[in-house]
Amino acid sequence: MRLHTTSWGSGDRVALLVHGIMSDHRTWRRVGPALAARGYRATAVDLRGHGSSGRAAGPEGYTPQDYADDLVETLPQGAELAIGHSLGALALAGAVERLAPRRAVYADPAWHLPAGEAGYRPELFTQGKELTREHIGILNPRWAEEDLDIEADAIGRWDERTAHGLVPCVGADMWPTRPAVPSLVALADPSMLVGADDARTLKERGFELRTVSGAGHTLHRDDFEGFMTALDGWI
Repeated sequence: MRLHTTSWGSGDRVALLVHGIMSDHRTWRRVGPALAARGYRATAVDLRGHGSSGRAAGPEGYTPQDYADDLVETLPQGAELAIGHSLGALALAGAVERLAPRRAVYADPAWHLPAGEAGYRPELFTQGKELTREHIGILNPRWAEEDLDIEADAIGRWDERTAHGLVPCVGADMWPTRPAVPSLVALADPSMLVGADDARTLKERGFELRTVSGAGHTLHRDDFEGFMTALDGWI
């Protein structure tokens, strides 16, 4: 599937941006221009089932492999930088060897979906279709007003079958065994997806880890300046 893309800047260096579940390319509305100001041409996708990209026939068409293959089909090889958030980080990890960027950043990656009653439950995501702008603001008190408008619109356009497509992955070990390219993992504080033991394992496997102090799961919206500071030396 060829994905819808949006770009900022016209620099010689290319940056690729991949959003998380329920969102779309607009989650990067500040990151894209900031990279453009640093000499990048930043290109953000809408993953399948999100934004203006196509939809799969059913939940079976929304697997991590599908997302990764779409990135390879859509984006250029050999970019200077690739950044993926949450589900986007999972997709990027599956595509990174084929895309071969010089560096990768994984923001609070969804590399493990825990099983059990307190684990991953797709119905909790599908209920998100009922969220109002006010509810989104309550859940994300640090977001700018524009981000609340964007997220409300993005959720309305989101195909909730994407949540059910991840069910076969629940409890599976999707942790990368090594960084295919020099890789930074930027974490929320605390991260609900990457625990302390997981973080130590990733560091042992060769990933660099940094935490955005006080930020929630969507680091770049909770604390844009903190997120960009965490990328120092990587951009």
